[in-house]
Amino acid sequence: MDRKLTTQDLNKLTTKKGLLALLSKSPLSLERGLRYVDYQKKLKKLQVELIRLQTWAINNNERIIIVFQGRDAAGKGGAIRRLTERINPRHMRIVALPKPSEDEQTQWYFQRYVEQFPKAGEIVFFDRSWYNRAVVEPVNGFCTAEEYDIFMNQVNGFEKMILESGIHLVKIYMSISKKEQAKRFADIKSNPLKQWKMTKLDEKAQILWEQYTEYKNAMFQKTNTKISPWKVIRANRKTEARVNVINHVLNSIPYDKDLEI
Repeated sequence: MDRKLTTQDLNKLTTKKGLLALLSKSPLSLERGLRYVDYQKKLKKLQVELIRLQTWAINNNERIIIVFQGRDAAGKGGAIRRLTERINPRHMRIVALPKPSEDEQTQWYFQRYVEQFPKAGEIVFFDRSWYNRAVVEPVNGFCTAEEYDIFMNQVNGFEKMILESGIHLVKIYMSISKKEQAKRFADIKSNPLKQWKMTKLDEKAQILWEQYTEYKNAMFQKTNTKISPWKVIRANRKTEARVNVINHVLNSIPYDKDLEI
């Protein structure tokens, strides 16, 4: 690193977290170690605020939906874990629906998502959502052009109904570069503890990059509305992205910031 280490830097690096950050990856990087210690400090403060947000929601019977979409390997799961790891698990759910069953395929497209909506005092995190039909499904041929058009014509009205019913809706899109995605895929494939994460869709993501981009842009143009906007999180650096995700959630919901917990 270019700058000289200060006493404060040395104190950070000689903590348990600092040493773990230094030794967890090679080559050894003092700058990375300092960034990680600072990240952990920020994360702890933000997670205290998330507990305050959840307490407010429970006390006031509020309902909150947080939608995560994004490129494959963009870090949606990691961001959701940092959002949820300190809050009360009895008042939150993570929803990651599999492909529709035969019965679900005959239903209104939004129906199986509505069935997962929060009850009073609950936060629901969608790890991918109804927006699969806006990007993933048309790119991979999982829906017809007519089904895609119907979705795009209905989704804004659907979200207007969600908001008018009193549910808080936060939409987050996690974005990474093509080069970073390739790097993360290589890491997943080479790590026996991560290989299960690689799906058949992931295998085609690099080849279909431009098609994903085309449909993503169409999604933003149609559904980035004044009442239900998207927040794009640049996620090439995971720790920075996680902090930005939590900050956006906290800034999007008018909870009582002075609430005692």
